[in-house]
Amino acid sequence: MKSLIALWNVLANELASRCSTSTTMDINTVQGRVKHEGLSFLTITLPTFGKDFQYCLDQGFVVPKAFLSFRKSGSCLPSFLRGFTEQVFDASTGVLMCEPNVEAIQAIRQLTLIFSKILLPCTPERERKAMSDYVHCDMEVENVESTLPDSDVDEFGRMAQLLFSDLFSTLDRKIWNEEIVPKHGPGAVAEKLTSNGKYRSQYWTARLEEVFHVGDFLYPNSRFISTDYEDDGIDFHEPETEIPSRVISVPKTQKAPRIIAIEPSTIQYVQQGILEVIMHHIHSGFLNGFIGTESQEPNQLLAQQGSASQTLATLDLSEASDRVSSKLVRTLMRNHPLSERAVFACRSERASVPGNGVISLAKFASMGSALCFPFEAMVFLTIIFLGIEKEQGHRFSKKEDLLSFLGEVRVYGDDLIVPVDYVHTVVDLLEHYGAKVGRPKSFWNGKFRESCGKEYYDGHDVSIVKVRRLFPSHRQQVAETVSLVELRNQMYSFGNWRTVQWLDGKIEGILDYFPPVEPTSSALSRHSFLGYLSEKEDEHLHRPLVKAHVVSSVSPRDPLEGPGALLKYFLKRGVEPAFDESHLERAGRPRNVYIKTRWVPPY
Repeated sequence: MKSLIALWNVLANELASRCSTSTTMDINTVQGRVKHEGLSFLTITLPTFGKDFQYCLDQGFVVPKAFLSFRKSGSCLPSFLRGFTEQVFDASTGVLMCEPNVEAIQAIRQLTLIFSKILLPCTPERERKAMSDYVHCDMEVENVESTLPDSDVDEFGRMAQLLFSDLFSTLDRKIWNEEIVPKHGPGAVAEKLTSNGKYRSQYWTARLEEVFHVGDFLYPNSRFISTDYEDDGIDFHEPETEIPSRVISVPKTQKAPRIIAIEPSTIQYVQQGILEVIMHHIHSGFLNGFIGTESQEPNQLLAQQGSASQTLATLDLSEASDRVSSKLVRTLMRNHPLSERAVFACRSERASVPGNGVISLAKFASMGSALCFPFEAMVFLTIIFLGIEKEQGHRFSKKEDLLSFLGEVRVYGDDLIVPVDYVHTVVDLLEHYGAKVGRPKSFWNGKFRESCGKEYYDGHDVSIVKVRRLFPSHRQQVAETVSLVELRNQMYSFGNWRTVQWLDGKIEGILDYFPPVEPTSSALSRHSFLGYLSEKEDEHLHRPLVKAHVVSSVSPRDPLEGPGALLKYFLKRGVEPAFDESHLERAGRPRNVYIKTRWVPPY
């Protein structure tokens, strides 16, 4: 914790010099409050200050409920960081200045939000509350489903048909022609199978069998199929005996963990095949202009445009995936029964929640399902256009009506871009259909915008660097060491030279070699605008080499042979040979990662 405080002190002094102010009192405040409140001051209280600041930027004045954890004396502004906030808000009235100091805005965000995403375990009480909230959220979804008027469901289905009829027609055809090619994902599965062990899975469900014949999915070809599947050891499950998804928490912030669900192997296996068809259609059609799936850059550029022109709003949804109801997803496909049957055949209907037992799910899917991301995007896009349509006062009847909003409407997961002229109606409809708009993280009034990890004020990039892990004390703490080097290089790209110099000292106490390299190099080293270091030349390839540390890992032993190996070969995408020649001997995410010293290219 001392290293985090020291980092904050160095950064505060550097940013203060840029903004012609002093942080002596601020540094004393941080040290005193951390001493009495612990690490939570850095990871929870400071980020709350930063979020309040952003909300006030959007509102155009310091709202009374902001900065409640900080003392105010002789001003409506908090005493903490006042040297910066006085360059943004009028000290006597709290009103946003006509031309606030953009550097001060970025400095306040940097100093308050730098530890907001640090990966730390939560207290057991916060873990239990997160699990309880997961169950309560599902009950709310069920309540919305039961109270949503049929007329609103019909309107949703009408707009969905206009947007996605071509997509689901393509999916219908692929399913009918038995062209869905399944795929195992890289993550964990509910049965806790190994990576190659998934290809030996003998689990199938009656729901899947209604759409996807087990012989086409669990066997490499018909030669391996007996006349009786039970003789092959296939374990068929009826809905009431299916393996539930396994809900777990993973570290996110000290305030709350991230709740995800681990799906059964064959459920995920089929989901990935359907996902591939959906993604290909989105990328190759007009939906690519409205739904982001790979690059966040279009959303970021629209956020910058909205910041400069104030014509586009950025919305953030809370618990986005957990609030998409099964009823709305069914309505998306109500004119495509084959797609509907297929999608819901590979949906987990139950989940095992720690402390709450096995529950039936009203939500369509939790985070962790391969189909969660695309279907939440489709639901949100449908609601956005319903809101725009309602505001305009006439129904959209053809795709050309939608295409006129290219560059104004875009969805990337739970990050939404909508025109400011329609934002209030869109927000109301989102919440009417069960979504929860995070008001403190949604912006449309002022000049501040945020989307997909980038923030802007009046068109200026005010994005910041965040610490992701605690600092390491020795090289064997690989994840922490890698995170520290990444932090140093990000600070360098942001031009925080004094902070970089301090970080270099920390890193050089852990790593023996830390030469300058290009960002494309595999070396765990410093980035520099001055170019890379060359210590010798490769005698075979005649390219420069530098002695540096690299991250090394080996996948665990996971031998696969027989029908499982043949199945893995047939499921491979493309005509090129497998990149990893030992994939039938070792597979999966490495259990241990090491830092080794090698001669590597500096670019």
